[in-house]
Amino acid sequence: MMSIRTRILAPTLLLVIVGSLTLAWLALRDSHREIEEIYDAQMVQSARLLQGLLEQQPTRDTDWGRLQAAFGRAMSRIGNEGHMHPYETLLTFQIWDDQGRLLSRSLDAPALATPPPAGAHDFSDGDRQWCGFLLRDEQQGLQIWVGERDDLRQDLIQRIVQHTLWPTLIGLPLLVVVIWALLGWGLRPLQRLHRHLRNRAVDSLEPLQAGPLPPELQPMRATLDRLLEQLGRLLERERRFIADAAHELRTPLAVLDIHARNAQAATTAEERDEALAFLRQGVSRATRIVSQLLTMARLQPEDQPRQLLNLAALVREELAELTPLAWGRQVELILDSDDDVPLLADPTALSILLQNLVGNALNFAPAQSEIQIVLERSGPDTRLRIMDQGPGVSDELLGRLCDRFYSAGNPQGAGLGLSIVEVIARRLGGSLAFSNRAQGGLCVELNLPTPGDT
Repeated sequence: MMSIRTRILAPTLLLVIVGSLTLAWLALRDSHREIEEIYDAQMVQSARLLQGLLEQQPTRDTDWGRLQAAFGRAMSRIGNEGHMHPYETLLTFQIWDDQGRLLSRSLDAPALATPPPAGAHDFSDGDRQWCGFLLRDEQQGLQIWVGERDDLRQDLIQRIVQHTLWPTLIGLPLLVVVIWALLGWGLRPLQRLHRHLRNRAVDSLEPLQAGPLPPELQPMRATLDRLLEQLGRLLERERRFIADAAHELRTPLAVLDIHARNAQAATTAEERDEALAFLRQGVSRATRIVSQLLTMARLQPEDQPRQLLNLAALVREELAELTPLAWGRQVELILDSDDDVPLLADPTALSILLQNLVGNALNFAPAQSEIQIVLERSGPDTRLRIMDQGPGVSDELLGRLCDRFYSAGNPQGAGLGLSIVEVIARRLGGSLAFSNRAQGGLCVELNLPTPGDT
């Protein structure tokens, strides 16, 4: 594709050249016609001057030979004296009486047998073209003709036209150079933006800092900044997904490890088959978690599918999946819930939320302790509380539990579980609260809107 300068300059120069030549041609044509009119007017004026001179004395007393000699001497001085003009013309004359008898003529005048018609006229005399004007003087009974050679006139006209055309021919290339330079100056901000983009670091997603730009380039910079911002969000979303996936798969992998150890330690075929069955269930669950994470990563908050489900049944299913892990840590999971707790929500998101909340409680629950899960309706909300008997969290750190990559009191934690829970709760239109229990341990309370209040 052609450069912007070429795309702009080529039609601009073509327009300038064609327009200038067209205007020059029109000007030359009009100038030629106007100069012809001026010379014709000079002939008329010369005829009237000659008429005025002849009025000074009667026609019968005029010495026509002397008049002819005087006119010839005057015409012979053209171009030979210091006071001359380059555009002087060589006029000739002839004078007839009213009967058509020739009274006088200049030496260079064409041989006319009879007077031509009155007014301006062009005619040929041999191989020469003449321009002439005949003035009839009825009072003196004279016919005065003044003329000039057309080739001499055209030569003078061409000289005048050439002097008029030279500035255009010289100025047009200069105009092209000036337009080229001005176009380069006008495109300088675009070139500066190009250099800025070329010199940027490959991994830089910072907004463009190309200095002040003209209004035409500001939308381009705004669009590029917006694209860079979107790209930054996509990369952050990718990093978040990788971190969340690593965090979410840690608990299922731990459960799989327990089932694998149980299968190895089995003493009977029945125990081994049971452990392998649990292992297969764990693999299926890990596969489902990966699929859930991919689904959540692809969906925007407004695109999350919601359906009417029984939250109590979902909580029981998730606790059953985590029971082997709880047994391995000598912790008992206790559920206190009604049989039917309807909720309009995304089951995928709820499963991940429950895995994180219960898994987080298992991380801090001491051996021989209990984790109590209470599910109840509280007015317009559905309330889920998960209470452990661990060490709890200091009051000044309660507000930081949902910070990404912050793990309070767990050096093995990634600091993502409660952050994921907070995001899911917000997407479901709920809220999350943390508090320390009076008898020890941490209480996590999740409030979700009931189907009639979403």
